[in-house]
Amino acid sequence: MASLALLGALAACSSEPEPDTAASNEPVASEATMPASDASQAPDTGETALVDTSAIPPMLRGRWGLVPADCTSDRGDAKGLLTVGADKLEFYESVAELGDVKRIDPSEVTGAFAFSGEGQTWDLEVTLKSPDGGKTMVRTDKGPDAAPAPLTYTKCT
Repeated sequence: MASLALLGALAACSSEPEPDTAASNEPVASEATMPASDASQAPDTGETALVDTSAIPPMLRGRWGLVPADCTSDRGDAKGLLTVGADKLEFYESVAELGDVKRIDPSEVTGAFAFSGEGQTWDLEVTLKSPDGGKTMVRTDKGPDAAPAPLTYTKCT
């Protein structure tokens, strides 16, 4: 009987190290997950997610004026005011909806825009580009009804 008690005690002792071994394996498992979480925080992944290839970049959105009075007029006569949204351009008497995007980066977009205004419709390829981090924006149109030269807007504050 003493040998049975000794065997029982040994069995009990031998089962205790197993949980300790399992416990020592748990930190190894968490260490294995830590590098995976570090990899998910890689800067390249975040930067790629910031560029939406179907919308006008945030830097180019907002109210822009050809002259300072376009930004301050409260009489509705700001004929040079351009309001840029995620997928459209709003002018004094027309609106342009963004279609296919040809080129995009954080400070520039080139795409097909479908214009409508004053009972007419027309299509242009438009490039919007900010050469100075969002202070000014240059609009260049291509197509039969395009403006003859690029137009430079200043961001309204």
